[in-house]
Amino acid sequence: MKPTEVPTRNFPTAKEECCDLPPHPEYDGPGMAYNLAFKDENFLLREDMRHVRMQLELMKPEVMLNEQGVKSTIVIFGSARILSADAAQSLLAAAEASGDETQLRIARSKLGMSRYYEEARRFAQIVTSECAKRGRPVVVATGGGPGIMEAGNRGAYEVGGKSVGLNIVLPHEQYPNPYITPELCFRFHYFGLRKMHFLMRAVALVCFPGGFGTLDELFETLTLIQTGKSRRRPILLVGREFWSKLINIDLLIETGMINPADEKLFQYVETAEEAWAVLETEPELSSIHTP
Repeated sequence: MKPTEVPTRNFPTAKEECCDLPPHPEYDGPGMAYNLAFKDENFLLREDMRHVRMQLELMKPEVMLNEQGVKSTIVIFGSARILSADAAQSLLAAAEASGDETQLRIARSKLGMSRYYEEARRFAQIVTSECAKRGRPVVVATGGGPGIMEAGNRGAYEVGGKSVGLNIVLPHEQYPNPYITPELCFRFHYFGLRKMHFLMRAVALVCFPGGFGTLDELFETLTLIQTGKSRRRPILLVGREFWSKLINIDLLIETGMINPADEKLFQYVETAEEAWAVLETEPELSSIHTP
């Protein structure tokens, strides 16, 4: 042993101290001042402790992702409401059996949109397989819920890879899908901090059709890059027909709301293979290597 080494810890860890604390009949209990501050849930949940909770929500994923060796991600955005092809086919069969025209119309639409689930699933398979083959430590990351998010985690899982899920507490639609790597499945309260973690490690972002949540994530990313607050990285929009109907880029340029050069901040692709063909030629992605 070197002279400067200490054979054991001089002080107990916080965890050990919490476990060893004997109960006190007069001063223990919810809301009591005697409780250790970092073990006192009622205290941590007070409104004036919001800054501490935000710091914890920033730090917990950061620490755990570092421990798991996740340094670079390709982020997949998209709707929680898009079904897999199998689920959409089952929904259509049930609608046909019911004879209800409204249900039939919805089921046919769901079946048409299900191609994006399958593209996201295949894209995650390609990314995970190709990055492993080439020694690139790049991991798929999603919002951790159903729909396109599930497809991304599922694709990585099906080829034996890890993937990240950044869940958030919502009244509806959000629960962890079963394909996220358990050690990389996180849950957030604050949308802003969740979006920070989407971008902090991202070398590329691939956006499938989605609603308000997907648009929020997409436009925040575009704004950060456009204003120079974030470094530029590839942003791919899957499905030109959907995105060009949803966002009138020509109108924004014609009215001077954005510069013509801003249109180059993203590009359209149609398939998983086309998306990967774009990304694998990016200098930043191709230069990543295992230390």
